[in-house]
Amino acid sequence: MSSGRGIILLVIVQVFVAVFFVSDILAGIFGLRVQPIAWQTRELLEIGAAVGLVLGAVLGGVAIRRSARRLNVAEENLRLASGAFMEVLHDRFEKWQLTPSERDVALFAIKGMNTAEIAALRQTSEGTVKAQTNAIYRKAGVTGRPQLLSLFIDALMDDELRPPGSTPS
Repeated sequence: MSSGRGIILLVIVQVFVAVFFVSDILAGIFGLRVQPIAWQTRELLEIGAAVGLVLGAVLGGVAIRRSARRLNVAEENLRLASGAFMEVLHDRFEKWQLTPSERDVALFAIKGMNTAEIAALRQTSEGTVKAQTNAIYRKAGVTGRPQLLSLFIDALMDDELRPPGSTPS
C-alpha cells in the first residue's frame, strides 16, 4: 500500500475514533438513550480506537522526522548555494579586475542596497558610489543592477546544469 493511501486510511480511522469517543461522551452528558452493544464489541471498538490513536501518534512522529530531514537537506543545499554564489562573485570580481572599493560597492548593490545606503555604510559620498557602480557596470559589460545580478544567477544555473566533471567555459 502506498504511503498516501496509508495516510488516508489512518485519517479515516482517526476520524472514526474521534466520532466514537465524542459521541459516547455526548450521549452520557445529555442522557441520550442508545442501543446497548455487547461488552465484547465495545471493548473491540475501544481497542481499535486506541490503536488508531497510537498509529496517529506514530505517523505524526514519522512525519515530523521526515520534515526535519528535509529541512536539514534544504538548509545544507542553501549553505552550499550560498558558498557557490560567493565563489562566483569572487571569480567574476577577479575577472573584471574590480578594485577593493568596487568589490564592496558591487556586493552591496547585489544585496539590494541603494546608492544612499551604500554611501552611508562606506562613509563616502553618493557621487563616489555612483561613479564606482558605473565603473562596475562598464567592467562587467552590463547597463544596470538587474543585469549585473542576472550574470551571477546565470552562472549559478550554468554550474547547476553542467554535468559533473566538466569544466566551465
